[in-house]
Amino acid sequence: MRHGGKILVDQLAINGARCAFTVPGESFLAALDGLYGADIKTIVCRQEGGASMMAEAWGKMTGEPGLCFVTRGPGLANAMAGLHIAQQDSTPMILFLGLPASDTEDREAFQEIETKSVLGTFVKWVAVIRDINRIPEYVSRAYHAALSGRPGPVVLGLPEDMLSSEADVADAKAAHVARSAPSGQAMAALGTALAKAERPLMIVGGPGWSTEAARNVEAFAEKLSLPVATAFRYQDYIDNRHRCYVGCAGIGIDAKLSAAIKSADLLVVVGARLGEMTTSAYTLIDIPNPRQTFAHVHPSPDEIGSVYRADIPIVSNGTAFADALRGLNVVPKPAWAKQTAELRAAAVAAWKPIPTPGNVQLEQVMRHCSEALPEDVIVTNGAGNYAAFLHRYFEYKHYRSGLAPTSGSMGYGLPAAIAAKLASPKQTVVNFAGDGCFMMTCQELATAMQYDLPIVTVLVNNGQYGTIRMHQEREYPARVVGTQLRNPDFAAMARSFGAHGETVTRTEDFAPALARALASGTAAVIEVKTDPEAISVRQTLTQLRAAAKKA
Repeated sequence: MRHGGKILVDQLAINGARCAFTVPGESFLAALDGLYGADIKTIVCRQEGGASMMAEAWGKMTGEPGLCFVTRGPGLANAMAGLHIAQQDSTPMILFLGLPASDTEDREAFQEIETKSVLGTFVKWVAVIRDINRIPEYVSRAYHAALSGRPGPVVLGLPEDMLSSEADVADAKAAHVARSAPSGQAMAALGTALAKAERPLMIVGGPGWSTEAARNVEAFAEKLSLPVATAFRYQDYIDNRHRCYVGCAGIGIDAKLSAAIKSADLLVVVGARLGEMTTSAYTLIDIPNPRQTFAHVHPSPDEIGSVYRADIPIVSNGTAFADALRGLNVVPKPAWAKQTAELRAAAVAAWKPIPTPGNVQLEQVMRHCSEALPEDVIVTNGAGNYAAFLHRYFEYKHYRSGLAPTSGSMGYGLPAAIAAKLASPKQTVVNFAGDGCFMMTCQELATAMQYDLPIVTVLVNNGQYGTIRMHQEREYPARVVGTQLRNPDFAAMARSFGAHGETVTRTEDFAPALARALASGTAAVIEVKTDPEAISVRQTLTQLRAAAKKA
């Protein structure tokens, strides 16, 4: 006989779970008891939003479903931030939600929510386990749902009395997920299209990627001199130093890459959904009929054709498709090498810093980080204009060297850095955050300290919600409201947690500060004070305002 919490945790162990993130609640005490003594590391977080973001980042890092336990009502409300990231980023994740006892259901009991109606359109699958004997069945289905096709978040509701009751029930076997692979017919069609193409271009991103996939795509591109771009916030899917890497199709896309995507006669998209950010607000590719011959590779058949009709639809996991490329015999055309070289030159030129005003030039900070950090570094970030500097000036050198939310969620970087360090403790992990971004999950610095995780945060402080201020000046110049911030001394704040903290006010002081932070052996925060005028990579606030007034 086992109580429900023990049965539940045993299923997680059978599926290879190594880590679970939680903010404890009385609604799932039996599940917490099940974790006692289990070979699953329980990470106690300070707010459910941070916990769910850590679980999502764990899913990105490992390919395993990130596990999160939160309580009902306000606990779920906080955790929905991470669920939204997992849904938009196609990340496998399972959130276990403590619920009131069954005998109080539908009375609006303490913190009660109607789980299915609240989450039914928000996650990939949601269910409530009301029978203790069905725990193995539900957990097995949760793993299969989170990992199959287009991966995503799953929520299982756990009524308190169901968890605390006891039963003698057989365990389910570990999930065995079907992986899609391209058919020979589909690959032959792609080979024929490539043989005819004069201006082919590949975009990679989305779920189902791996180090092996990156290597196979790099080798295929090298053999054919094929230009390869990455989707928004998937820049680590190919070594940015590779001669065929031609930049990121995302916010601030290079004009030459944008033109190349529009004029391509064959566009091969592997894994990416081609959302708003990757397509420059849906302007690069016509809907529903792309002007390019369009090959769309995705693990879910439901995704192919959902926005863009594909000429060559290929239902396949990214890794399986990349492996199949090795058997594709195509004779490259001289024009391909020429186009790739031109696009590559534009991508390399974009790494040359554009000077910005102020005593700290953020572009120089990012270039230093790109050049000085260890090659195996993992960098994380949330959302904000500071991230545009990171994405433009940092060269991602291996798969899973970057964790960032395609959903544009602020506060993501610190929780993601914690998860990355837990998943890969030997690698250096550096988080980049803005002042507004950092304050949304800064309490998780306590989590980093509690588990002795020496992650470094480079905190860009310009005293404002920079992205919104940029849009504000563009739409309503000189009418500033709701975007200014009064901040604490972030370095002192870090030291109050027991972390290493210091402030940088000149560009030349950043390099030694970074070296000290990396050598500190503990979590560290480097507050980098930038001029509010340096609002974006290309324009100052004054320039934005002047342009808006002329319009």
